[in-house]
Amino acid sequence: MNTPVKEPALRAPILGCTVIVEHIAPAGTVRKSVSYKHAKLILGRNEFRDIILRLEGPKETLKFAIKEVQLHKRFMKEGKATIFLKDVKINLMLSNAPPNQLLVFMRTLASKQAIPEGKAITARQRLLSTAPNTFDEISPLTFKEYESLRQSGKRPLKEKDQNTTNASPLSSKRRKSDKGGSTPTSKVPRFLNPIVLSADQKKVLEAVHKGHNVFFTGSAGTGKSFLLKRIVGALAPDVTFVTASTGVAACQIGGTTLHAFAGIGNGDSSIENCISLASKRVAAQQWRKCKHLIVDEISMVDGIFFKKLEAVARAVRGNDKPFGGIQLILCGDFLQLPPVTKPGEKRVFCFQTSAWEKSIDLNMELTFIRRQNDLEFISILQSIRLGRCTEDMVDRLKLTETNVVEKDGIKATRLCTHREDVNHINNEHLNKLTGKAEVFQSIDSDPGLSKMLDTQTPVVSKLILKVGAQVMLMKNLDLNKGLVNGARGVVTGFKAGEGYPIVRFVCGITTEINHEKWTVKGGGGIYLTRRQFPLKLAWAFSIHKSQGMTLDCAEMSLSRVFECGQAYVALSRAKNLNSIRVLDFNPTCVRAHPDVLKFYQELRQLCHHEQKLIDEYV
Repeated sequence: MNTPVKEPALRAPILGCTVIVEHIAPAGTVRKSVSYKHAKLILGRNEFRDIILRLEGPKETLKFAIKEVQLHKRFMKEGKATIFLKDVKINLMLSNAPPNQLLVFMRTLASKQAIPEGKAITARQRLLSTAPNTFDEISPLTFKEYESLRQSGKRPLKEKDQNTTNASPLSSKRRKSDKGGSTPTSKVPRFLNPIVLSADQKKVLEAVHKGHNVFFTGSAGTGKSFLLKRIVGALAPDVTFVTASTGVAACQIGGTTLHAFAGIGNGDSSIENCISLASKRVAAQQWRKCKHLIVDEISMVDGIFFKKLEAVARAVRGNDKPFGGIQLILCGDFLQLPPVTKPGEKRVFCFQTSAWEKSIDLNMELTFIRRQNDLEFISILQSIRLGRCTEDMVDRLKLTETNVVEKDGIKATRLCTHREDVNHINNEHLNKLTGKAEVFQSIDSDPGLSKMLDTQTPVVSKLILKVGAQVMLMKNLDLNKGLVNGARGVVTGFKAGEGYPIVRFVCGITTEINHEKWTVKGGGGIYLTRRQFPLKLAWAFSIHKSQGMTLDCAEMSLSRVFECGQAYVALSRAKNLNSIRVLDFNPTCVRAHPDVLKFYQELRQLCHHEQKLIDEYV
């Protein structure tokens, strides 16, 4: 099992992106505009310690002194921002920047510019200076500088930019060693926290940066989704297409479904017809523009469909390389939920196709488990994932039937194998509550497509709640406080006037829930949005919909399990054996597909062989 390792400290902010330099006339019009498509922006200081922004273009290098500056950061998540140099009336319009790098760059610029370094130098001193011209790359923003900035009352960073993630080992150590009681009370901004990756995660990230076609996998709770978001944020958004096998999974990573991206409908027609559909203007533009194709939950993508996609990519892009030269970044666990097939139809996994064999350079497995810290439970889950369940494991899981997982009126969520069971249980319990029903209708950007948004977002268009309703949070609101996707709670009331629901959660917090927004990329490149309360009824939940979530307390009956990996997905939603109640457990519900087991066995043998070669070389 790999232990987490810290990534090296961030270097001086260097940003690769497209830059349009606009010179603004006194009347406010654009006097001159020059575009630099493959530019590099570097922050530094000159011999007088002034902040300098250096723009390195393909043919020339420009330098801009940062004096009076205005930053526009609203669209940073899309890789876009604007730096307006007020004193010289120049606009630097940034686009196609990796969002994570852009975030660090802009916040460092804002913070460094707000913190003066040394005494101001007069114009005469500059004129008489004999110091040689220098440009020293600026250092990353430190916690000490951030504290100085906060105490001075200057706030170049918006409050919403100062949310924290889980405390890093560094910050935890700092708190423990501070015996004088001077532990900082301010929140450390997320981008200052050291980013902790396991050794395996780091290898995957490096492979992606080197341009390899990568499939990375791992058991539940190994941080696949976390790593995928890091990868998305490290790539240029204009040429990166983020997809998933299902709408909800795509929504979680800010992408679209693989079918919607491909533009070939459900993919049931012949390859010739699929190529014809993908050659239409909008779909073809996407295929030709794409340099990086990310697919989450690849295990649920049908192998025949995957093979057709590879052929379509080569044909539409006019490139005979695998997938037309597109870099593939695939994520998923084939030992969890498999592709959906019709009765009597043969199941084909992606890894069983010739397209996979010639396209994927590296198969990598994450092994460090983050979700569970109960070693006994981890051991049981790892065996069940492989379709094994000993008598001792059966006895231990049956003991959970007597667990009391309810807390402060918050009941365990019943995980069900079938969606109709979920709807029946939730409606029955809601109807038994005697209070007034409050109805919350979603606000959709296109009401005509509400049904599509129902399938592609984790929240419903019509949410009905009562006091006492068991609910689940469907979005991360505050990781430090435990208000995360999958957190369980109960509705205790509604805010007077506005009617917003007030929820008490298992973590002990009672809070008012506000509207949240989900954005879905639809056909033709249009974006659809839904605003709704991030809540769902949680007396029951489907195993399928729970994939990727961590549940505070769950109850499950696995007697109706009908699919390989289904029992494992349900059990692995829990953090430990004390937080679940397993009813009528039978070892026959534990299944793993033999073809998948063979694939993972070969994958591990290959990884072991590669590691042995590395060790011998070192």
